[in-house]
Amino acid sequence: MTGALLALGSGGLIGAVLGLIGGGGSILAVPLLVYAVGVPPHVAIGTAALAVAMNALASLGLHARRTPIRWPCALSFSLAGVGGALAGAALGKSVGGQQLLALFGGLMIVVGILMLRPRPAAAAPSDRLTRANARRLLPRLLLAGASVGLLSGFFGIGGGFLIVPGLMLAADMDLRDAASASLVGVAAFGTASASSYAWSGLIDWQVAGLLVAGGLLGALAGSRANAVLADRKEALGRLFAGVVIAAGLYVAGRGIATLVA
Repeated sequence: MTGALLALGSGGLIGAVLGLIGGGGSILAVPLLVYAVGVPPHVAIGTAALAVAMNALASLGLHARRTPIRWPCALSFSLAGVGGALAGAALGKSVGGQQLLALFGGLMIVVGILMLRPRPAAAAPSDRLTRANARRLLPRLLLAGASVGLLSGFFGIGGGFLIVPGLMLAADMDLRDAASASLVGVAAFGTASASSYAWSGLIDWQVAGLLVAGGLLGALAGSRANAVLADRKEALGRLFAGVVIAAGLYVAGRGIATLVA
């Protein structure tokens, strides 16, 4: 019963961060599952990947109704990334649990630092992928997608913080278009990673369901808080980045300490 409540609460925290700040919450899923819920590292990664994919699919369905999505670019990027995610998941399963946590902690530190950087201003809408520019854009999209998918599969994360700049660089997208298209990649990479871990029996389905349910409730609360704290969103983002860095130091330290003990 306690584990179920902790899983539900972890999902609520992740959803609240997503609703309040607009991203980044899924990076907390693995450490919360390992250290709060008590799930083994590889099972935590597989379970987190499934929960991230389900949340991204739900968000994509809602987002597509409000904002046009650059489907040709998003699908090209995502299809290439699925292969990368499957390879990354296979590689991640071959690495020891504590080694994986140490590497994950390092990733959290990098993500936190990147969150502290100011976001670029939205540019003018960019050109769509067409036959005329496919020779220039398509190789860049495939390479970026495969690279981001590899990291996403290895760590079992959505990778939105990598997908957005990847799309901006590969397809000359502006920030708004990249943020919309990134949901396609998050859903695709998460589904591919979760499928690989499920095949190996490394998903706790009950915990995944509780994580998603808590995430939906937390997102509603976070969205309401976002409306109240809209003028403090930048400060909240910096605060959360500090939390991610501190959590990354803890996770990396715990992983390294276990390896050298």
